[in-house]
Amino acid sequence: MNESLQKNRVRLKSLIKGTAFTPLSILWEWVYRVRRSFYEYGVFKKATFKVPVISVGNISFGGTGKTPTIVWLADWLIEKGLTPVVLTRGYKGQLEHSSGLLKSGQKFRLNPFDYGDEPLMISNKMKKGAVIVGKKRAENLMKYFSEVHPDVVLLDDGFQHLQIFRSFNIVLFDATMALNLYKVAPLGYLREGLSALKDADAIIISRADMVTKEKLDKLIGTISEHFHHQPPLALTRYQPLGVFDVHDKYIFSIHELKGLRAIAVTAIASPDSFYRYLENFGVEITEKVSFPDHYFFTPEDVNELLIKASQQSAIILCSEKDMVKMKRVSLDSRILFTKVKVEFMSGEAELLKSLSKVLRLDSPVQ
Repeated sequence: MNESLQKNRVRLKSLIKGTAFTPLSILWEWVYRVRRSFYEYGVFKKATFKVPVISVGNISFGGTGKTPTIVWLADWLIEKGLTPVVLTRGYKGQLEHSSGLLKSGQKFRLNPFDYGDEPLMISNKMKKGAVIVGKKRAENLMKYFSEVHPDVVLLDDGFQHLQIFRSFNIVLFDATMALNLYKVAPLGYLREGLSALKDADAIIISRADMVTKEKLDKLIGTISEHFHHQPPLALTRYQPLGVFDVHDKYIFSIHELKGLRAIAVTAIASPDSFYRYLENFGVEITEKVSFPDHYFFTPEDVNELLIKASQQSAIILCSEKDMVKMKRVSLDSRILFTKVKVEFMSGEAELLKSLSKVLRLDSPVQ
């Protein structure tokens, strides 16, 4: 009887939520559609630049793997002899509402509190090029263009940033996100409706190895209904590169985490995926500690974690993005991070072929 009552309460709660939020969801989607139309038909003007602009974005809230994808794309462009410049907001950094320039190869240590965690992480990995930080991305690109001389611009989280004309739109989806969340906010977890995929030039589904084939097929079917064409569709996963310390020194293979006790600490958009990732490698997670996305750790936070680590005979494990901020507070040897890179399960050749056409890489690079 109690179970039946509980089910009825859940149904009633779902009905009330649907009734209350559906009009708001419809209005939200309509506003975004009108906004896209205004840019498409020239009512709102787009800034244009004399180099190709490739957007890497999504239509959902939360993390879909944009930063690792930006790093993969920058590496590929550099291998092709091009100089990429990443244009990013620098969310929650001090320079978010002004501007800042991170050149690759800078020797002195830069502060994530100024630039944000993701821009610093991207810059540290780039062998050539630069990262431009600031909310007003078109203005900032114009400001630094003659100084950085880009061959191609990568627009981070750019699918809704319509103020800049882009040559190619890559849209990412997280395979682990529940399918019932594919509704426009506040009913679901989408920034805008799936109809926006008409502007997508390629689709990447990240963490594709962490779900069943049935769920993957359902997700592909859901988004494919909204294609006006047939863009390249790629599946990716994260290839582990090992476990590293606060000095970025390789400590051991990810497989050597098996059986180790660890406090898993995250300040990322999808903490559950990080926990599952560690558990898949046999980590005994003694405690899961989640901070808000882009959170800046304080000395008090880290001291408390270190005390818990001693009490639990455990190490502290975080993501590479979190370590950018963590090591500003402590250089304790018990704090480690996992490093990964994007690995394609399928669709990489088709995606690179489409990108090569846009970048005119069939002809010699000038």
